[in-house]
Amino acid sequence: MSLKQQLKDDVKVAMREKNVVKRDSIRAINTMIKQIEVDERIELTDEDIIKLIQKGIKQREEAVTQYKAASRDDLVAKEQEQIDVFSIYLPKQLSDEELEAGMKEIVEAVAATSMKDMGKVMGQATKRFAGVADGKRINEVTKKLLS
Repeated sequence: MSLKQQLKDDVKVAMREKNVVKRDSIRAINTMIKQIEVDERIELTDEDIIKLIQKGIKQREEAVTQYKAASRDDLVAKEQEQIDVFSIYLPKQLSDEELEAGMKEIVEAVAATSMKDMGKVMGQATKRFAGVADGKRINEVTKKLLS
């Protein structure tokens, strides 16, 4: 089953269960999908949808930071609930050990020895770990291995 179909089915279930948070979160994802499909006249693949969900999570994490700074705990909780629902639709994320092991392989494969080679490593790593590791985590591990 495609991710788009799963989202459609899950929104129906959330509506039946009267789960407002899940319903609204899935609707937000569907809105992002529809916006791109209409604007660009393309059909999004599961990989594209995963990237969109990651982007949505990142936006909500930034909002959480701003709400915490403004002492708006009610809005922090709302955004965090949406992040939790969005995360359900992402593939299982790699553990730190798995990510570091994969990064060591890439560093050896491109013969990287210093921070000057970071671009080569990051290019390979972002392709290989797309969807299963955040770019920020990949960057941190790369810096750790090359320093």
